[in-house]
Amino acid sequence: MLYAAITKSSGVLVHRKNNNIDWSITGWLTLGSVPAVMLTLWFLSSLNEAPDAMNAIIKQALGFVLFATALAILFKKRLLDFAHKRAGGNYKPSGSRLNVLTVITGLVLGTMVALTSIGAGALGTVALFILYPLLPTRRLVGTEIAHAVPLTLVAGLGHASMGNMDWHVLGYLLVGSLPGIYLGSHLTGRISDEWLRPCLATMLVLIGYKLAF
Repeated sequence: MLYAAITKSSGVLVHRKNNNIDWSITGWLTLGSVPAVMLTLWFLSSLNEAPDAMNAIIKQALGFVLFATALAILFKKRLLDFAHKRAGGNYKPSGSRLNVLTVITGLVLGTMVALTSIGAGALGTVALFILYPLLPTRRLVGTEIAHAVPLTLVAGLGHASMGNMDWHVLGYLLVGSLPGIYLGSHLTGRISDEWLRPCLATMLVLIGYKLAF
């Protein structure tokens, strides 16, 4: 999670420069996600004396979140179509109801990230598409990345304080991420999204099944 916080920080700088971040939405998401992370970490810390129970909870939660992420990736186009149909001509990106839904979304994402370290990406993006269907994609992605930084930072520091951090692995990940990002950015432009989505979803389902069951 600290790895995600560090790498996404550079993305925030780029998106901020290009005015791709809706700070209001980021704030409402953070209002729900950060307290959820802290509560979830407190719950996990109470299980420190029962590591088997904590590991079982984390593994099962990770499995189910991977299932949900796979579905979000696989049916992304249909979900986006639903979001645009829902918007119609009466879309208003303000109001207390929308703010409450955004906070609830942050709460769910915060809980998932604290338990599993994933969820803020695919699931967060799909949730924002549904809540804000007329928000330009570039601003939606930038907003999601901006929200992921404090979310993963708090979760990562919390797990580090519980002794759940391997600093050597973090260093290796950071060293390997730069060429990985470079290679991935070039490959994704050459491989059809119609091939990538099913392959990624299948891999996530298989891993999720192994973890959950």
